[in-house]
Amino acid sequence: MNVRRSAAALAASAVLCVGAAPAALAAPSPSPAPVIPSGLYGKNDPTYDGVWRQSFALLAQDTVGLRPAKEAVDWLVGQQCAEGGFAAFRADATAACDAKTMLDTNATAAAVQALTALGGQDAAVKKGVAWLKSVQNEDGGWSYVPGTPSEASSTSVVISALAQAGEKPADVKSKAGKSAYDGLLAFQLGCSAEPAADRGAFGYQPADGKLPANADATAAAALAALGKGAVVPAPSTDTPATALACPAASPADPAAAAQGAAGYLAEALKKDGHLTAVTPGADQPTPDIGNTADAVIALASAGHKQSATGALEWLKANSAEWSKGNPAALATLILASHATGTNPVEFGGTDLVAALNATGPAPQTPATGGMTKDEKKKDEESSSSQSVWWIVGAGAAAGIGFGILLSGRRKKNQL
Repeated sequence: MNVRRSAAALAASAVLCVGAAPAALAAPSPSPAPVIPSGLYGKNDPTYDGVWRQSFALLAQDTVGLRPAKEAVDWLVGQQCAEGGFAAFRADATAACDAKTMLDTNATAAAVQALTALGGQDAAVKKGVAWLKSVQNEDGGWSYVPGTPSEASSTSVVISALAQAGEKPADVKSKAGKSAYDGLLAFQLGCSAEPAADRGAFGYQPADGKLPANADATAAAALAALGKGAVVPAPSTDTPATALACPAASPADPAAAAQGAAGYLAEALKKDGHLTAVTPGADQPTPDIGNTADAVIALASAGHKQSATGALEWLKANSAEWSKGNPAALATLILASHATGTNPVEFGGTDLVAALNATGPAPQTPATGGMTKDEKKKDEESSSSQSVWWIVGAGAAAGIGFGILLSGRRKKNQL
């Protein structure tokens, strides 16, 4: 997941630069790397993945029973713009978001999912959900940058976030009446696809009139079609993954589509025990560790733990260097471990939880403890109370002119 988000952000930036003024392109001035905030996980430049990696770090900690550091949660909440969306990273969160702030659906969806899981952040979640709904394309799907054509990966992560926040994707419809699932299932390669091995897969986006199978998009789509997010409990029953059922049901069934996607992933993993990808500048495919972890989670979510076993063992033996010091990568491996009922503290000789915690602020509770239901309820009540007083304060501020600033921040981002 983490590599895909960074690549998507870079691609989006490239698209925007194409339309920049010629003078700006003629004499580019490189920006210095931003200072890493104390509440942020990871030491690498967060320009393209700050919110994404923070969201997954907090989500993984919560999943293993840790109560994340308050400053880490506050940092994430502070990245949200007034209209509800998140940019990939804002170096100065005290500055109001404006038309130049590139809000993106992936960062927003990740944040919504994390804040929903943590609890006590109802206001932020509600605003995030409202913004995601407001940038739904007419075909029912979403793009990375609002205003551009839909693609399967962004549509998937948004659907997963909406589902975790209590929304019903089938009821989330565009102005043209297309549901979120209409948008997603349009990217699945059906029973007439050739080669037959690609049937059930999802494509990222059409290219030259064709929709190539894309394992990364397929893994994300499997979760979304099942109405699930990144946190998947280990299945209580286990069945083998099978190919897409043909002829397909009519009308299209999201659950059947998810099973077809799982069948494609299971078959793709059989060859080497992992997925591959061709990286920019290369002419030969190399192992794709992040996508393999995504596939493991997707297969578990569809009830096919055994089909994911080989890939899980491959991850244990090959992911240490890739995930070192990388909070999003470590978090994804923790979630893959959780989805398969394995111990993240003993993952191929690596304590994933300790490694993740070392990349940022120490959590408030030890790995053996966690937040009890009573503690979490008390924390939510406290946060809710604080939100009420913030609203009161904002209302008072509006009386002395601050309302003008708030109104300006609500301007819809057109990038």
